[in-house]
Amino acid sequence: MFPKWAGKCEACGGWNTLEESVVAKATPGGMKATSKAGKIEFFGLAGVNPPPPRVPTTIAEFDRVLGGGLVPASVVLVGGDPGIGKSTLLLQAGAALGRAGKRVLYISGEESIDQIRLRAARLGLTQAPMDLAAATQLGDILASFAQFPDAALVVIDSIQTMWTDGVDSAPGSVTQVRAAAFELIRAAKTQGFALMLVGHVTKEGNLAGPRVLEHMVDVVLHFEGDRGHQFRILRGVKNRFGATDEIGVFEMTGGGLAQVANPSALFLAERRGNVSGSAVFAGLEGSRPVLVEIQALLAPNPGGSPRRSVIGWDSGRLSMLLAVLETRCGLKLATNDVYLNVAGGLRVGEPAADLAVAAALISAASDVPTDPQMVFFGEIGLSGELRQVAQAELRLKEAAKLGFAAAVSPKRVAGGAAKISVPASLRLVEIGHLTDLVAVVTRGAKPKGSGDVK
Repeated sequence: MFPKWAGKCEACGGWNTLEESVVAKATPGGMKATSKAGKIEFFGLAGVNPPPPRVPTTIAEFDRVLGGGLVPASVVLVGGDPGIGKSTLLLQAGAALGRAGKRVLYISGEESIDQIRLRAARLGLTQAPMDLAAATQLGDILASFAQFPDAALVVIDSIQTMWTDGVDSAPGSVTQVRAAAFELIRAAKTQGFALMLVGHVTKEGNLAGPRVLEHMVDVVLHFEGDRGHQFRILRGVKNRFGATDEIGVFEMTGGGLAQVANPSALFLAERRGNVSGSAVFAGLEGSRPVLVEIQALLAPNPGGSPRRSVIGWDSGRLSMLLAVLETRCGLKLATNDVYLNVAGGLRVGEPAADLAVAAALISAASDVPTDPQMVFFGEIGLSGELRQVAQAELRLKEAAKLGFAAAVSPKRVAGGAAKISVPASLRLVEIGHLTDLVAVVTRGAKPKGSGDVK
């Protein structure tokens, strides 16, 4: 054998007698050769047996975000800031499933058994049937699953503490997290139990570790909230079995996380209706209508570098809205510091909040309080026109249920959206341009060309 071309063969002495022979690799690089190759089996979309039913956790807010309960063999990734309540929520969910007669395995890599029991005693869960373990070695954990063939839920707290000796890197590294998650997910899909993984987050609020982890799992939940507030928001970011952007609202109490069945009333409980710079937004989070208070404050800044501070909303959208108010409505806001806050700690991301934010800014600029019995929703364009938003009927019904008397929304165009049903106790004011909103907020007058629909 010759490593390269040669004119003369050193063995026989002949010239131009060497021929090139290419040897193909048996397996791709980095993969081990298998003894034999099998064939995969294909199935049709219409199965013979019905899919297994969801397993409700009996925590209604949790089940709402999941889409109705846990799907067997599914994988849920829960992320959130340290101390926000991730372990508390999963311990309460596991205890609820245990009381319902399901086998629950809770494996912690961050706490000892005594520490978990201490937290369970504080939450009043000591009598709930659960199997606890404190372990980080992945091989031992996977081997132990065979003892519990009837397991319905396995909680891993957290995935960053798991490690396998098959990977030569430190626990918590990208390689370890990816390898550990892959093995756990494969075990869940094979044995049919639901798997919940607790994930750490970075300083920016994103899930730590490789982004591929979010693609590997079926459901990604973010647990949000300021530790200075008692409210906690469980938000669905990805869900292969239900709607995304669904939220569950909890209140942190001395006995753990309590469900909030009516978050709108809670968010508006401390609202004062006689203060300028405040407006109520009729929002929508997933399939749930939520009413929150938008607060705006303007402070003179003669220095030439006005400040824009936003909590709970998009700062870029606020800058756009300020430019539209100055250009299309003639409001002088460029020399003022602008502070905007969504009360209660909720983060609003839908464009329908434009109208409520604009109403709060107009109220703050004119020092005229908005009608305390009025809600706002609608999207604003760069020319100052108002655009329709989805699910207007749900927003109106929620406002009527909480006792509001009027709602301001974009005017429906002819041939556009179908006629909506307005509650009898609610007066609907439809406006077409941002200048009409200025008239509604500052003088309380009905804009020209708008009508009240009942």
